[in-house]
Amino acid sequence: MAAHRSGPLKQQNKAHKGGRHRGRGSAQRDGKGRLALKTLSKKVRKDLSKVDQRHRASQLRKQKKEAVLAEKRQLGSKDGPPHQVLVVPLHNRISLPEAFRLLQDRDTGTVHLNEWGSTHSFMLLCPRLKHRWFFTSARPGDLHTVLDMAKVADTILFLLDPLEGWDSTGDYCLSCLFAQGLPTYTLAVQGVLGLPLKKQTDVRKKLSKAVEKRFPDNKLLLLDTQQEAGMLLRQLANQKQRHLAFRDRHAYLFAHAADFVPSEENNLVGTLKISGYVRGQALNVNSLLHIIGHGDFQMKQIDAPMDPFPLNPRVIKSPEDPGMAMEICATDAVADMEEDLKVLMKADPDRQESLQTEVIPDPMEGEQTWPTEEELSAANDLLKETSKVVKKVPKGTSSYQAEWILDEDGESGGEGDEYDDIEREDFMEEESQDEGSEKEEEEECETVTIGESVRDDLYDEKVDEEAEEKMLEKYKQERLEEMFPDEVDTPRDVAARIRFQKYRGLKSFRTSPWDPKENLPQDYARIFQFQNFINTRRRIFKEIEEKEAEGAEVGGYVTLHVSEVPVSVVEHFKRGAPLIAFSLLPHEQKMSVLNMVVSRHPGNTEPVKAKEELIFHCGFRRFRASPLFSQHTAADKHKFQRFLTADLALVVTVYAPITFPPASVLLFKQNSNGMHSLIATGHLLSVDPDRMVIKRVVLSGHPFKIFTKMAVVRYMFFNREDVLWFKPVELRTKWGRRGHVKEPLGTHGHMKCSFDGKLKSQDTVLMNLYKRVFPKWTYDPYVPEPVPWVKSEISSAVPEMDVE
Repeated sequence: MAAHRSGPLKQQNKAHKGGRHRGRGSAQRDGKGRLALKTLSKKVRKDLSKVDQRHRASQLRKQKKEAVLAEKRQLGSKDGPPHQVLVVPLHNRISLPEAFRLLQDRDTGTVHLNEWGSTHSFMLLCPRLKHRWFFTSARPGDLHTVLDMAKVADTILFLLDPLEGWDSTGDYCLSCLFAQGLPTYTLAVQGVLGLPLKKQTDVRKKLSKAVEKRFPDNKLLLLDTQQEAGMLLRQLANQKQRHLAFRDRHAYLFAHAADFVPSEENNLVGTLKISGYVRGQALNVNSLLHIIGHGDFQMKQIDAPMDPFPLNPRVIKSPEDPGMAMEICATDAVADMEEDLKVLMKADPDRQESLQTEVIPDPMEGEQTWPTEEELSAANDLLKETSKVVKKVPKGTSSYQAEWILDEDGESGGEGDEYDDIEREDFMEEESQDEGSEKEEEEECETVTIGESVRDDLYDEKVDEEAEEKMLEKYKQERLEEMFPDEVDTPRDVAARIRFQKYRGLKSFRTSPWDPKENLPQDYARIFQFQNFINTRRRIFKEIEEKEAEGAEVGGYVTLHVSEVPVSVVEHFKRGAPLIAFSLLPHEQKMSVLNMVVSRHPGNTEPVKAKEELIFHCGFRRFRASPLFSQHTAADKHKFQRFLTADLALVVTVYAPITFPPASVLLFKQNSNGMHSLIATGHLLSVDPDRMVIKRVVLSGHPFKIFTKMAVVRYMFFNREDVLWFKPVELRTKWGRRGHVKEPLGTHGHMKCSFDGKLKSQDTVLMNLYKRVFPKWTYDPYVPEPVPWVKSEISSAVPEMDVE
């Protein structure tokens, strides 16, 4: 009997666990001298006790609380900028002058009125509350003014109607503001005292319930008396501030005054002096300045005049009468401004940012040398070797005779011609049967005369027939795209190999390789690209947080000298439009390819085709461009979408100046009447020219004869050369079969195809072709002013109540 021998693998049974908790000694014995891995970290992590952990958490809470309180105390104080409040009436029954009259209480503080055209504003100084406010207003129908002033406002005060809340114009305004990003907001109701006493409580409850959908954590305040206006001011002063990401890292300024000094050479261009309070970050004179709606400019110098609206005015004692004192008002401060003028900073030409937006391409950069004689001869030899075909032929056959010998599965030209003749006869028979059935249907129908309305002629006068035809065609194209995505008809007048010569076939759209630097357009030579956009963005943001920026500090009243500004900017300001300036971060003036994720706005259902001109509000910029639409996926290739769909979030690709995310995005479309309709809303995704948008074209054919896994397909191509050209591309069917082209049949584009399974007669054979597409260079920074948005027949937020 042979003895048992143990194998090479030693069995080790699981040891019995003596208990749920082990001591330190047993853990060390089980470790058998092994040490734990060392964690590589720059920060020294110390194990804190529970008491120290609680102490550390309380310190962090205290620091955050102090930071919030310091920010709250800074805003509107004597050292900080005035608390800027934008008043937006959301209903046409709201009386804006009445609201301003209540807020301009002389008992509360000093009021300084200022009026620029249609934009009313005033400064309210309240030493008792140690706060100063700057109130401005904007009507919801004036879309550009509302959006621009909301970008710089600290608080938005929405005025609601007690019965309806807001009308359709106010609802449209709220949609745009929510998409752009709301700062701190407050809701006030005007007109409750005008209602019967019994109805006031019910109206407020019903309004609060309706408003809760848009403003979940709201508190409705009243604005009908001076006492309620005082409570509203206290609420504005003590409210916690909300931050907008796209403006917190920039220095920005709302112009309180502007002066234009024309240049000596040209009166249309000169130096613009903008005066206002610095907000956000410190303003450096060497950085570029973007004036919303007008473009990018350089600064010459920054002056620091005396603050025209001090919280505590200077008191000067008269030398003649020591007992008599006199306060310096705003007008006197402006008069003394030249005397107290102080130059904070002058531009350094070596450190100043350049205004260059595009790369000047060198046409000789991509030049290639002509091939030598040896390279040409080597290429010819390689071509001859690859063109040789090996055939089995009888002995003594010459090379000329071998060219005429067919393969085993080949067919002669005569058979193909006979096949085409048979098919032509069958087609003619089917056509004659169709004509006979149409005649029978016509005999069964009868005509009926219907009278016309007298008012139809008046209605047709208002209809633009050309616009109606274009819109109908777009609706048809969108419907066809939904039913048959990416399918196109093969042209009959142009060969398919010429029409689709820029397209290629892919084995797999997801995994097949595609070089992002291949066949780039000429416009790509004009743009800038980051080696690593994420690292550059992180580095710039870190410098903003850690480094102490030079220049004008936040809260200071300054005058900016902006050079080479057209005179139209100050004319625009004098007509009543707000003048708002943002400082640019490094590289933000340069052109590149921006990718934005947007979703269709539910209030607009018109079809929007790719490469149509749209109006973009991206961060603090406003421009016009023709975008591409593509799917929002995590792959390296993204399928092109011909229309902006309503059910999916798509990526919009466009040429535009570099903007660092996060930034909100609004897409508008200009109608024929001049109004701007909100199309989509979203956010900035990335700045990446290498993001590939791939357009797919699907050619369809129909199985004519089916032999199990083999089939004869027609109507995909219409000549033999096209079949041979696209022979390497894989085929698929709508029912999931895959196959390839075996050979062409005849000269009319029929082809023999083999598939991985039996084909159904009602199936459709498809061929996918792909090419990379690029956006159009139609960037225009100047957007025309929209026609004021008028009220349409849309239901308001709250149904109107019957008030006796």
